[in-house]
Amino acid sequence: MKVVDFHCDVLYKLLLDDELTFQGSKPGILDVTYERLKAAGTILQTFAIFIPQSMNGRLEPILESVDRFHQLVLSCDDMVWVRTSKELDACIKDGKIGALLSLEGVDGLQGQMPMLRILHQLGVRAAGLTWNHANWAADGVMETRGGGLTTKGRQFVEECNKLGILLDVSHLSEKAFWEVAELSTKPVIASHSNAKVICDHPRNLTNEQIKRLIEKQGLIGITFVPYFVSKAEVVQVDDVLRHIEHMCELGGESHIMLGSDFDGIDRYVMGLSHPGELSALQEALLKRYSGRQTEQFMSGNALRFLSNFLPNG
Repeated sequence: MKVVDFHCDVLYKLLLDDELTFQGSKPGILDVTYERLKAAGTILQTFAIFIPQSMNGRLEPILESVDRFHQLVLSCDDMVWVRTSKELDACIKDGKIGALLSLEGVDGLQGQMPMLRILHQLGVRAAGLTWNHANWAADGVMETRGGGLTTKGRQFVEECNKLGILLDVSHLSEKAFWEVAELSTKPVIASHSNAKVICDHPRNLTNEQIKRLIEKQGLIGITFVPYFVSKAEVVQVDDVLRHIEHMCELGGESHIMLGSDFDGIDRYVMGLSHPGELSALQEALLKRYSGRQTEQFMSGNALRFLSNFLPNG
């Protein structure tokens, strides 16, 4: 069964360590590697550009991350760049591994829409306005004042809609979430968030937010961050399924995808620490859901969405 994962932070690690490689990498450092994507049956992996606080606010680290993507990821034999629905179709037909670029936090663009357009030309196809804190565009979910979009942030949303860049609401404050949901003329995604009613963490989504994403024909990436999954000391694969089950109860069966957050975490769900272990999730899903439903969650919903909402190219 094929896999689509809509969020990993391996580019962040590759940015910080010039000696790391994506293929044949040092053991014990990267969660997501070329070999593990092949072993998992991955058909598409989204690579987030995340800039750490010490380097944030500048364009250069973003561009360096794009360069790492080209030099280390796309240089692997079966990795192909996905920017359009046509490229996605070709990737699936040829049995390759698609690589899609996203931007996690727009601080480095400094409110300049030309910089966004340049990143679109460089292949960025999804963007989250913030990480957890505030920037020129919006407040993140951990910003105590809980503000919404700035004027520049509203311009950013409108420009993303024009360009065909998917808007990602996973890290936004609740107020900013609702403003993006209202302003965007296109479906939006939460690339790596779970259900707050199952695990009460600020990064998880309320029932109302989940329903709104469903109404807008968006997607929600079930994430494997243990403390977004459960408050238990040891978090199991079955705990992940509780979030899927709840979202299905809200009408989200066709709106669930995977958003692992591999390489953005240093703790793991037991038996779910890298893409090569995704078979454990698939096996658990097949005990509760049909093959068709399991295929939807593992890849089908995300592939259908991208076929519809990536630029035609």
